[in-house]
Amino acid sequence: MSKPKGKHAWTATVGEKGQIVIPKQARELFDIHPGDTLVLLGDEKRGIAIPPKTMFSQFAAAVFEADEED
Repeated sequence: MSKPKGKHAWTATVGEKGQIVIPKQARELFDIHPGDTLVLLGDEKRGIAIPPKTMFSQFAAAVFEADEED
């Protein structure tokens, strides 16, 4: 069975302190480096998502634009 183009799946183990290690292939694919800040989004029905870090900038910009409109 072939995987859909652009779709990936990895596993990560949660350590005693609640930390996870992002697999090397995922870090390379999404340009994640030590010290980077990641956003985790959670949905009790759908699970946890870690969007690309470029989404963080877009999200922050949208929040500040909405604040200026008030």
